[in-house]
Amino acid sequence: MDLVVFLPLFIILGAFMFFASRRQKKAMQATIDLHESLTVGDRVHTTSGLKGTIVGITDDYVDLEIAPGVVTTWMKLAIRDRIEDLDDDDDAADDDETFESQSGAVELTDRPTPKTDSN
Repeated sequence: MDLVVFLPLFIILGAFMFFASRRQKKAMQATIDLHESLTVGDRVHTTSGLKGTIVGITDDYVDLEIAPGVVTTWMKLAIRDRIEDLDDDDDAADDDETFESQSGAVELTDRPTPKTDSN
C-alpha cells in the first residue's frame, strides 16, 4: 500500500532523469561534432575565454594563433565554440566606435609640459 503512494513520485523522478540524460547526450554529441569539424583558419573561443585562429590540428591538439606571430598549443577539449563571421564584423565595428570616441577626448594641449633645469 505504501508503494502506491510513492509511485507517482518515482514516475516523475524517472522521467526527469530520462530527459536530463537525453539533454546531456545531445550536448556531448554537439561538442564532439564541433571538435571533429574544426579546420585550419577557423576562429574559435576556448573554455577560458581566449579567442584565436586555428593554424594547425592534430588528433588531440590544436595550435591557435592568439596574436600575430604568437602560436599556442591547446587540447581540442578546450575549444568551446566556433566564432561566426557575423560576430567578427560586430566586434570590429564596436572597436572602431570606441577608438573614435577615445581619440577625440584627449588633446595634446592638455598634457603637462616637462620642466627643464637650466643649471
